[in-house]
Amino acid sequence: MSVSLYYRARRTAPPSETEAAEVERIAAAHQESFPYEDEESLYLYEDLYEGGGSEPGEILAGSTKLPLEEDRMMPVIAHVLDSLTELRRALPGADWRVHIDDLDIPWGEGDGYALPGGDL
Repeated sequence: MSVSLYYRARRTAPPSETEAAEVERIAAAHQESFPYEDEESLYLYEDLYEGGGSEPGEILAGSTKLPLEEDRMMPVIAHVLDSLTELRRALPGADWRVHIDDLDIPWGEGDGYALPGGDL
């Protein structure tokens, strides 16, 4: 059985060139600092922020298949949530949904995304 972290952002205005460049920068920095070569990392679906979303107004979406081993799962979740926090701040005014299967991950203005009750 696999578990995945899913993420998407929608808004009426497409990303500006500056926002799109920031999304690229954040994604590249995430890939560079990801702790495991053999695990799935932040994965953004192609060309979404260029208006290619599957839903109206979708400007960013992606998913990450999580490792089954808890000692690897938690660092992967923490790393991806940190990146999603940066991405959300780079795309102001968007409506976001971040969830692990049916569990929504809450947003906190100060801390960004974190698991409920967890110290990631």
